[in-house]
Amino acid sequence: MSGLLALLDDVAAIAKVAAASVDDVMAQATKAGAKAAGAVIDDAAVTPKYVHGFSADRELPIIWRIARGSMINKLVFLLPAGLALSNFAPWAIPPLLMMGGAYLCFEGAEKIAHSFGLVEHHHSDAEESHDDPAHLEEERAKGAIKTDFILSAEIMTIALAAIPTSTFWMEAFTLAAVAVMITVAVYGSVALIVKADDVGLFMANRGRFSLTRRLGEGIVKVMPKFLWLLTIVGTAAMLWVGGSIIVHALHELGVHSPYEAIKGLASALASAIGGPVDALKWLFTAAIDGILGLTLGLILIPIGLKVVTPLWQAVFRKNLQS
Repeated sequence: MSGLLALLDDVAAIAKVAAASVDDVMAQATKAGAKAAGAVIDDAAVTPKYVHGFSADRELPIIWRIARGSMINKLVFLLPAGLALSNFAPWAIPPLLMMGGAYLCFEGAEKIAHSFGLVEHHHSDAEESHDDPAHLEEERAKGAIKTDFILSAEIMTIALAAIPTSTFWMEAFTLAAVAVMITVAVYGSVALIVKADDVGLFMANRGRFSLTRRLGEGIVKVMPKFLWLLTIVGTAAMLWVGGSIIVHALHELGVHSPYEAIKGLASALASAIGGPVDALKWLFTAAIDGILGLTLGLILIPIGLKVVTPLWQAVFRKNLQS
């Protein structure tokens, strides 16, 4: 009997350790995922365009297909690559972060320049028109998964850099948790956004009560404005996160001047205004990072549109044809 009680004590102790480990993984995953907010918001803002023009019964299957591709991108390709970098080439993480940050800056600045008519927006294969709806759906899904791979790579790299130094398995489980949490959050939100119009229209046409019908009409009216606001927030977040990534990566590589200058300027502005100093410091730091990201993105637009984008499209078209 005493042996059984001792065994139960051991099992309870193991269960407590396992529960603590799960808590640690989820806590680290939540913090690491929050660091990738800009890329996550942009992912949610960009994805609804891939179901535009399809019948309502095809919207959710397309989103599910993209979500499944996103999960494969993160867990099958990017997770092993991230762990390999973390354990065998940690020196490569800051340069990769800078490349990802530069991409976010380029995308954000290009969207702003396009909205002012300064540049022609680059079109992906998914935006090409086809007479066959099935072929168009295939192309849209492939284009969305390609775009997701870039954003997912940035998300996973940011998350990896935000995870405290720990064991191999802790990093692996944390990154896996980040991948699952972000994919569910992004594509669950996209599904709700895409179907909100249908729900609102159903409520407006078939609601039993006048309040229900008015609520449905309000949803239908608000959704276009909400999507517009989501695009604005996503673009701002891309520039802020992109600029912040580059500044912090330079700081990690020993180039401290930009980081210290931004920190000092934000502190001076917050102190001059008064009030909640910490909140103002964060706000000014984010604004300065965003301005830096916009400036860098505008510089990168000619390179991105004239060199990188044509090369990227040529490589993928060649792969599709082979």
